[in-house]
Amino acid sequence: MTPPELSPYLTTFTEGPQHDWPAPLELAQAMDAAGVDRLVVSDHVVFGENLDAYADPSKGGQRGGRQPTGPDGAWLEPVTVLTAIAANTTRIRLGTSILLAALRRPAVLAKQVATLGVISGGRVDLGVGVGLQREEYDARGLSFECRGRLLDHTLEVCQALWTQQRASYAAPELSFDGVHQMPKPVQPGGVPLWISGTVNPAVPRRIARFGSGWIPWGSATADPAASIAAMKDAIADAGGDPSGLQVQRSTRAVKKVDGTIDYAATVAAAPTLVDAGVTDIRVSAALPAGYQRAVDFLTPLVEAFRDVAR
Repeated sequence: MTPPELSPYLTTFTEGPQHDWPAPLELAQAMDAAGVDRLVVSDHVVFGENLDAYADPSKGGQRGGRQPTGPDGAWLEPVTVLTAIAANTTRIRLGTSILLAALRRPAVLAKQVATLGVISGGRVDLGVGVGLQREEYDARGLSFECRGRLLDHTLEVCQALWTQQRASYAAPELSFDGVHQMPKPVQPGGVPLWISGTVNPAVPRRIARFGSGWIPWGSATADPAASIAAMKDAIADAGGDPSGLQVQRSTRAVKKVDGTIDYAATVAAAPTLVDAGVTDIRVSAALPAGYQRAVDFLTPLVEAFRDVAR
């Protein structure tokens, strides 16, 4: 069994229109030095003005959720950001949670992510989902209602180009034959794909076809043990093998009365989550600014996590 991993989010967005890029790069380097297993970054290509969708489950949002920046916040593009981080770190894995893959041209995305994999030495995982903002699909000239099929199409093309030396593909959206794309990803079989979503008919089929991991969303986050068991059953029903399924679960840092982090309380739930089938625990915590301060903050968190989860 693969030991559970600690995978904090790296914030690469700001409320204002300007972005202090050296700050998240320093934090990424601190995560690398402190022994964090994986960092993940999020994605938005554009914003509309209907920000209430983030709290509307009927539109793909989460009850109580909110968009953290407003429409004019600065969000750095994740594949670009991870490429820069790959060149400035040595061991930490790099992921997206989530990339709106359907908004990218598939062959170009395949090339970008394979290149990132080469630059990072095979340290990249791609977390993907359909998103919840109609405006992002409108700005790309794509159908929001067809976003599930658009994501499947994107992943089909990526896997064809990643795994076939002389690639062929045929679908209503696109056909090609005798196409060569190099370099191939470092990982055998292509870049590992993590699929985001609830336990609905589409997501387990997508995991069975493409995925090595699941990023639960919405109602699927309420009861990890039950939702993971249901997802594994659904993957098996879809013809996949759920035995090695990786599953992400987010948890928040716990603070003491004096405002400092309580490391033991923050990681206390890890053994229960691991028993439920969670393999990737993403602690949400505000990291202190500056490389050394972040290292000093993260190192005891990593140690506390290792003590209880491995």
